[in-house]
Amino acid sequence: MQELHHNMFDAAGVRIHYVTAGTPPSKGGDGRTIVLLHGWPQTWWEWRLIIEPLRADAWFVVAPDYRGAGGSSKPERGYDKRTMASDIRALLDHLGVRNPITLVGHDLGMLVAYAFASRYPGDVERLVLMEAPIPGTEVYERALATTRFSADTLWHFHFHGAAGNDAETLIAGSEFSYLRHFYVKLSANPDAISISDAERYVADYTAPGAMRAGLELFRAFEQDAEDNRRILSEKGKLTMPVLGLGGTASFFLSSAEEMLLEVAESVTVRPIEKSGHWIAEEQPETFLKRLREFIQATAG
Repeated sequence: MQELHHNMFDAAGVRIHYVTAGTPPSKGGDGRTIVLLHGWPQTWWEWRLIIEPLRADAWFVVAPDYRGAGGSSKPERGYDKRTMASDIRALLDHLGVRNPITLVGHDLGMLVAYAFASRYPGDVERLVLMEAPIPGTEVYERALATTRFSADTLWHFHFHGAAGNDAETLIAGSEFSYLRHFYVKLSANPDAISISDAERYVADYTAPGAMRAGLELFRAFEQDAEDNRRILSEKGKLTMPVLGLGGTASFFLSSAEEMLLEVAESVTVRPIEKSGHWIAEEQPETFLKRLREFIQATAG
């Protein structure tokens, strides 16, 4: 962790906190950049076990807190994933990243990663998507309409996505137990996100405006679905290689290939054994193995 650098960047009035490791292109790096986009309710800390091994592989690693999370600001609006993707593009411009990147997204960060790849396809060499349904796909719509699946796995999409502030009001005062419920229930290894890790995440999500901002990501799903359908119709499917990763104890694997083939031409799906939803924390070594295999297989 000693190699990490914390910085702030202003993206059109939105302050973005980001962590880097390795040598950036502007300081003589070889141009290999990997961007890691965290999920909800998490921050860049999700990647704490991943960053140093990637730096040791000679990557310039960028792990931002996307808008609304962690050390980044919590604006009133702009939580549609295309707008959030533009924050990441501005950050990469600021860092002097010119070559196409390897882009990794988990959970709601996966939706930002997909939006980035669809909006800036020439800027992405390869794309890794983990553990979320993409709004606007048939798989997503079917999952939300299936009572059993929604009740077991995606119930919070409805709760968080409802208009108004009912969710914030009901969660207030119980943030630790509420958020830790997700870390435990959606994992195969409940100890992977320790009490101290959970306390760190909860501290970030109880900062002023943070819970509201986090829920705004869910409230933007209808706009995301509309945007995703439109860009797919206008530009067609993604053409860069796409890797889907899902924990064998999670929901994602069962529909990952079908869903990703709706939006991408070249799709590979691989399991992360003995993992639930929190892949980078539950099984970091297996995740790194799958990632390195994908990078090698898609190297120019």
